[in-house]
Amino acid sequence: MDLLRSLPLGLYLEEPQTWLHKLDPRVKLVWLLSFLTSYVVANNYWRVLLVIMLIIFTLFAKIPLRVWRQQMGWLLVLSFMVLAIGSISPDGYSINYQPRLPANEQILTQRPTAKENKARSEIVDSNKEYSYVLFHQGPIKVNRRSLDLAISLSTIVFSLIYSTNLYLLTTAPEEITSGMESLMQPLRKFKIPVTEITLTLTLSLRFIPLVLEEIQNLVRSVMTRAINWKKLGLKGGAKVWLIVIERLLENLLLRAEQMANAMMVRGFTSPNEHQVKWQELKLKTGDWVAIGILIVFWGLRIAFGTEVS
Repeated sequence: MDLLRSLPLGLYLEEPQTWLHKLDPRVKLVWLLSFLTSYVVANNYWRVLLVIMLIIFTLFAKIPLRVWRQQMGWLLVLSFMVLAIGSISPDGYSINYQPRLPANEQILTQRPTAKENKARSEIVDSNKEYSYVLFHQGPIKVNRRSLDLAISLSTIVFSLIYSTNLYLLTTAPEEITSGMESLMQPLRKFKIPVTEITLTLTLSLRFIPLVLEEIQNLVRSVMTRAINWKKLGLKGGAKVWLIVIERLLENLLLRAEQMANAMMVRGFTSPNEHQVKWQELKLKTGDWVAIGILIVFWGLRIAFGTEVS
């Protein structure tokens, strides 16, 4: 269960304060949404570029190696596994692949001209250069369709998980809440409880480390008891894990009750009776630079990253 500590997904890095920490949470949220949406109807070159950009952002932010090394390492391993499995998987086309030209061309009775010979040689050369099946050795077959799907799926997995984790790693829960509440201000005209929604989001983000801690403690308590799983059998092992899950739910409900009591003592009864004051948000020079780079980002996406069908 040390994997939970090596992969602290959803946790905030308080120290050191990098330039990503100092950006406005609204700007970082827009950047996150750009990463999560720009791969839609995009070509594979753009999707690979998103992965490279995330790695570059991590390196230039000077986030400690101990924080992102194993996170990125496990995600890269997962992405490469998805790439390998997807490449050798069937492409979904139930057809037999044949060359566009016959193996032996028919000999015409009329002697072709020099221009016709040149055109025919160009067609034959282009047919030799193009091959739908890229690799075929025994049961392993990699074709263009399966490789494109594998690249698309593996890059999406990395981009979705790591971009979200990088945002949570460099943005405090209170900053996320204040940024979302600021962007959701127009929804107040439709009588939507924006404060209640953002406060619930903050509590959810605060609750993630507690869940990971409870899971880690319970699994370690089971491991330290040196249970003979072979002697218990499948039914006995299932009973043990059901007891562990029941204990986990009891501990989480107890933590939730303690958090609710603490909020009630501090006057958090309803959004109408208790006004939640978050930090004041103000765009700085670095934020405007990030917005300018974001405009260039979407310009390149529209110009070069759109998939042409």
